[in-house]
Amino acid sequence: MGAVPTITMTLNTWRRLGPRSLPMLAALATLMPAAAQAAELNGAALSAWWGLPFAGVLLSIALFPLLAPQVWHHHFGKITAGWVLLFLLPFAAVFGPGLTGGALVHALVAEYLPFIILLTALFTAAGGIYVRGNLRGSPLTNVGLMATGSFLASFMGTTGASMLLIRPLLRANDNRKHRAHVVVFFIFTVSNAGGALTPLGDPPLFLGFLKGVEFTWTLKHLFPETLFMLVSLLTIFYFVDRWFYSREGTLPVDPTPDTRKPEGFGLEGAINLLPLAAVVGLVLMSGLWKPGVRFDVFGTPVELQALVRDVLLLVVIAVSLAITPKGVREKNQFSWAPMAEVAKLFVGIFVTMIPVLAMLRAGAAGPFAAVAGAVANEAGQPLPWAYFWLSGALSSFLDNAPTYLVFFNLAGGDPAVLMTSGAAVLAAVSAGSVFMGANTYIGNAPNFMVKAIAEDRGVAMPSFFGYMLWSGAVLIPLFVVMTFIWFV
Repeated sequence: MGAVPTITMTLNTWRRLGPRSLPMLAALATLMPAAAQAAELNGAALSAWWGLPFAGVLLSIALFPLLAPQVWHHHFGKITAGWVLLFLLPFAAVFGPGLTGGALVHALVAEYLPFIILLTALFTAAGGIYVRGNLRGSPLTNVGLMATGSFLASFMGTTGASMLLIRPLLRANDNRKHRAHVVVFFIFTVSNAGGALTPLGDPPLFLGFLKGVEFTWTLKHLFPETLFMLVSLLTIFYFVDRWFYSREGTLPVDPTPDTRKPEGFGLEGAINLLPLAAVVGLVLMSGLWKPGVRFDVFGTPVELQALVRDVLLLVVIAVSLAITPKGVREKNQFSWAPMAEVAKLFVGIFVTMIPVLAMLRAGAAGPFAAVAGAVANEAGQPLPWAYFWLSGALSSFLDNAPTYLVFFNLAGGDPAVLMTSGAAVLAAVSAGSVFMGANTYIGNAPNFMVKAIAEDRGVAMPSFFGYMLWSGAVLIPLFVVMTFIWFV
């Protein structure tokens, strides 16, 4: 009985992705019958070549919008599905449908579905709140909005804070000629660095909480690093934005902006603060409530608390849609297109990432043994700076939550030890996983969602590599300074 709701959610998710994803659904159906007998995927037995489909997804996201934007815009779902099949079918032929099906079901049921359901709940609730007011995107106004979002991010999650404030930020700057840099720094601050202080802020820290790290540990041990990052980023942004602002002035999109009725600051659809609070509460509940009941879904264990959380998150989505006052979402220019884009692309990332994560988990016995060997010196002592940079570098391209777990386990996996004598290493892994998620569009889910919303509003965002030029120029020097202050 426990499998039924999860399977239903799986099918509903694929249905939302549209008929273009039917090839992937067919492959899933073929592999399902043998999945229950699947053994755990052994990364030590894999070749690094199995990471090529994952690299293909990343390169497609990076290159197609540059080389063939129209093809990508209309067919990115098909292209992603093609890379998924290019992984699944050869893998099933080599290792058998049982092992492949088990790994696929685990990726979808245990990782992708909870991920996409949580994002959809936050996207829906935040999209029903319209921040009213004639804000104008001056450098100080933009800094204020980013500082507010960064503060909220550690308590309502980077995704929740990003979805709540990206729309008023875009609206405040709709009379600006240069807006892309505003969105880029919003991603740096609100979508990433702001979420470093509590397990509610970013998924890697929540996984640490589930493993036994105390709720307030990151607040006590990452506050100086977080303050350094946010103050530095907001200061840099202020001077960059002032430079652009002084050269463009205000360039109204509306030909008669002065005739618009002044609008006092306030919230329309504030009732959706309740669904947002419910999302935070459900995430926290799933970490604190341990009934010890689990269901087997084709070989993947699903904890009762996780199932209850995800089902109630679906209820939250429905409630938010029902209680939002008429017209609020229209004022927000709410669209499902950004959410659909994230859902399609990230299902490809999660599935093709299966062998990459398995090889990383294999540690010194796997193809990526060099990674495991690089985090300790010749005497076997852990190197915090190496944990910081390696966990961060991989979090820039892989999902930062499982990457955090890989390095958490490489450091011993004992939370009691890591919170005390291993505090420098745990802080390094936590900081690397959270802060360096800002290095690329795919390093953290809200990065891509914010980009998609901005582009939906007509902002010409940097390409994949263009964004990395911004992150390389702004973030990497800050990470170097942070290394010498805290991790050497």
